[in-house]
Amino acid sequence: MSILSTARRAARHRSATPAELREENRLLLAREVAASDFFALLVRDRDDVYAAWQQSQKRAGDAELVVVCQQAAIEELTAEVTALKAQLANATRVDVPPMERDTRHGADQATAPIDMRELRDRFNVGPVVTLHHSPQAGNPAHVPVA
Repeated sequence: MSILSTARRAARHRSATPAELREENRLLLAREVAASDFFALLVRDRDDVYAAWQQSQKRAGDAELVVVCQQAAIEELTAEVTALKAQLANATRVDVPPMERDTRHGADQATAPIDMRELRDRFNVGPVVTLHHSPQAGNPAHVPVA
């Protein structure tokens, strides 16, 4: 006896009773209803995902529009601030003659205004005696009188 012959004998088919057929039919219909419900849930979830994606695309477009408007407003305000800073600088400027520095205010106090003219201009104002033409240049022991 071979294995195939025993499998053929064991696989005998008996016809199902009408009650068994009704039970199997009821189980198959229940599975079909459950599969239909699950498929409906999947379709609804897919529709929700597409709706959320479309809403996010709309919000991204709105946000981009807001950013562009905000950038334009920032540039306009920056230009206005620059103009106001220039106006403030012109309104509070200090005009000082180029040869004199005001030391009356602040921590940098001098005993007199500092003469900022060039050395040549100052020496051209009065007589200048060089050391080799000075009468005291020949005597190193000479102490000038103060």
